[in-house]
Amino acid sequence: MSEDACRADVWLWRARFFKTRSMAAKFLDEGKVRLTRGGAETRIDKCARPVKVGDRLVFAVGGKLIAVAVESLGERRGPATEARLLYTPLDAA
Repeated sequence: MSEDACRADVWLWRARFFKTRSMAAKFLDEGKVRLTRGGAETRIDKCARPVKVGDRLVFAVGGKLIAVAVESLGERRGPATEARLLYTPLDAA
């Protein structure tokens, strides 16, 4: 994968939306994440789909609707303070 993209399951795990990468992968494989890139909206249906800076993701976890803009891809799964730098919350409207 190129420097400007990251696997969707890895990014969701690094951003601490899921405890394990396999949980993130299962969630993605079930088509539960909407991706908006360049004004086009699609569902992510494979965990290996790339996520890029500037993408917008919308998904529901634990009964909460989460809408975020990808700000950074990250290098590792770090502490929560580091994970929060990977995205900006959006109004889920």
